[in-house]
Amino acid sequence: MKIMEHINWQHVESQPENEMQRLLHGRGFHFPESEHINIDWFSPVILIILYKEMKVKDLQRLSTQLLHKMTKIGFTVESIQVQFRCRDFAPTEILYGEPITDLIARENTLKYKINLGSKQNYGIFLDMKNGRQWLQNNSENKSVLNLFSYTCAFSNAAIAGGAERVINLDMSKAALAVGRDNHRLNDHDLSRVKYFAHDLFKSWGKVKRFGPYDIVIADPPSLQKGSVNIKRDYPKIIRRLPDLLTADGVALLCLNSPDLDLIFLREVIAEECPQAVIIAQISPPELFLNIEPGRGLKCLLLRLNREPNEWDCY
Repeated sequence: MKIMEHINWQHVESQPENEMQRLLHGRGFHFPESEHINIDWFSPVILIILYKEMKVKDLQRLSTQLLHKMTKIGFTVESIQVQFRCRDFAPTEILYGEPITDLIARENTLKYKINLGSKQNYGIFLDMKNGRQWLQNNSENKSVLNLFSYTCAFSNAAIAGGAERVINLDMSKAALAVGRDNHRLNDHDLSRVKYFAHDLFKSWGKVKRFGPYDIVIADPPSLQKGSVNIKRDYPKIIRRLPDLLTADGVALLCLNSPDLDLIFLREVIAEECPQAVIIAQISPPELFLNIEPGRGLKCLLLRLNREPNEWDCY
C-alpha cells in the first residue's frame, strides 16, 4: 500500500515514543494516493482520519501494516482508530485493540488532554507546534492575550516559557475547562492564568480591562456557525490591536482557511492597522507544508513599534 511508503519512518523513529506527532499529512496533497488521509500518533493510539471513504479490506490492511511497523520500531500500540471526517458527525470506529478515548499526550515536554471519538477535533492542532514553540521561547515576563483559546495550548506554552500572566478567551466553557486541566497537568501556577467564556465580538471590555498586552495571539476558527466568519471578522480583530498591545508589543495572527491566503491577511493588516509592521512568518512543521501554501496554515508576526527589539523571530 503506497500510503505506508509516504510516511517518513526515519523521522517517526527519531521522536520519543510519548511525543504526539503526525505520521502522514495526506491533506498536504503531495501524494495523490494519500490525499484523503491523515494519520496521527498519540501514544499508545494510532488515529487514522479519513476525508474520503476507503474499502474495508484496504482500511484493515493499512491498520495491520501500521501496527507491524510501529511495533517494529519499538512503539507500543494499544489501539488503532479511524475517524470518518467524510461522514456526518465524524464518527470513530476501532480497528484494533482497546477503545481508548481519553489520554495524555506530550509536546515539547508539555502535557495535553486528548479526547478521541466524541468530537471532530481532539484537543490540539498539531500543525501549530512551531507557533507554540515561538511563544514558549518569547513569553518570559510577558503579559499574553490568547484569543479563541480553545483548550489553551498557547496558554500552556506561554506559562511554560515564564509568562507573567495569560488571559484566555473562548466561547466554549467546555474547551476552557480542558484548558484548566492542561495547566494542572503541567503543574503551572494557576494564579497567573485567567479564563473568560465570552463572545469577543459582542464586547471587547473584558480583554481591554486586563491590557495592554505584550503578546496577542489570534487563532480564530475559519467558520463557526453563529459566531465567527473569518473574512468578516478578522478585520475587527486587527483594527483593535493598537488598543490591545503595548507600544512594543507583538501579535501572532493565524489563518487556517484553505480559501484565504496570506494576501488576504496582509491586505487586512494594511487597511485596518497601517502602523503595524510584519516582522516574520512562522511556518508549520515541514510535514504539514501544503503543495499550495496558501491553502495551509498561515502565521504572521507583527508589531506596532517600527524600531528593532529583542524578539526572537523565525
